[in-house]
Amino acid sequence: MTVAELGVVDYDDAVAVQTAMLGARIEGRVGDTLLMMEHPHVFTLGRGADERFIVGNRERVPVRRVSRGGEVTYHGPGQLIGYPILKLEGRERDVTKYLRSLEAAMIDAIAKFGIEASRREGMTGVWVGARKIASIGVGIRRWTTWHGFALNVSTDLSYFDSIVPCGIEGCRMTSVCELTKRAVTVREFAGVMRESFARVFNFDEIILADAAQIVPAARLMVSDG
Repeated sequence: MTVAELGVVDYDDAVAVQTAMLGARIEGRVGDTLLMMEHPHVFTLGRGADERFIVGNRERVPVRRVSRGGEVTYHGPGQLIGYPILKLEGRERDVTKYLRSLEAAMIDAIAKFGIEASRREGMTGVWVGARKIASIGVGIRRWTTWHGFALNVSTDLSYFDSIVPCGIEGCRMTSVCELTKRAVTVREFAGVMRESFARVFNFDEIILADAAQIVPAARLMVSDG
């Protein structure tokens, strides 16, 4: 599996890179890849998401409707975003199994920081007690995945006050930093997350790539396509 940590990427640019990588993975031109990054402030709405769940936007945060599952969520600095571009084959062609595996990978990574996280019956995502720490919204095209997960590391949680997170009334969010009472960077957490992801998804090798390798290739794929 190739893992690319791309730093802070504008949401629209991230969608363009994902779209290109998705097409290339479907065609077999690239292998399984996990893109990890942060976004500037943005609210995103999944397919069919209800805009009434944006209950305030005093900061004029941009809003994007995208082709993932799920309701409204917030992305911003201090939040680790993971976009797996994986071809699901054989027994792995199971959307529910894929979602549970994403949760398991995040629960495993969070545990490395001394936090006991868990699932919640009938819901998608990861919780610590009564508070949610990570959200999932995926897309799958021809059994190849895109979109993915958002995990609060050092996120400014006040931005979630402007939405009903994931359309869950009364949902309150938390973060790794809030729970550990220490400074944890997105980069530090990403290093742990890639190991947990590889373990849960049974990859025996991690190939590290950077933006200089991934982004120009994605742009070429767009122009070729």
